[in-house]
Amino acid sequence: QVQLVESGGGLVQAGGSLRLSCSASGRTFSSYAMGWFRQAPGKEREFVAAISWSFRSTLYADSVKGRFTISRDNAKNTVYLQMNSLKPEDTAVYYCAARGAKYHSASNYQGDYDYWGQGTQVTVSS
Repeated sequence: QVQLVESGGGLVQAGGSLRLSCSASGRTFSSYAMGWFRQAPGKEREFVAAISWSFRSTLYADSVKGRFTISRDNAKNTVYLQMNSLKPEDTAVYYCAARGAKYHSASNYQGDYDYWGQGTQVTVSS
C-alpha cells in the first residue's frame, strides 16, 4: 500500500513563496512518476505539475509555468513543489499523486494516478 503525505501548506501574501513536500512510503519511489494537483473551493481538481520517474521530463499547467517548479529526491522518497510569485488564484488544497505503473512518463491526466495524499491547504492573501 502506497502512502503519500503532503506538508508545507499555509497562509502567504501575494508575491510570496511556499514549498510543498510529499513524502512517499510503501514501494520503490524512484520507479514512479509523481504529480501535483489542486482543488479550489467550488471548482474541480486540476493539474499543476508532474515529473517522470527518470527526472527527464516535467509538465506544468500554463497557469503556473515560470512560477512553480517540481522536483524529486529519490533518496528521501520525496517530491517537492516550489511555488514562487504566488497569486490569490493559487489558493486551493494541493494534492500529491503517484502513478500506479512503473517507468511511466509525467502525465497531466488525473486518471493516470492511482495513489493520492490527503492534501494540504495553500491560501494566498491579496
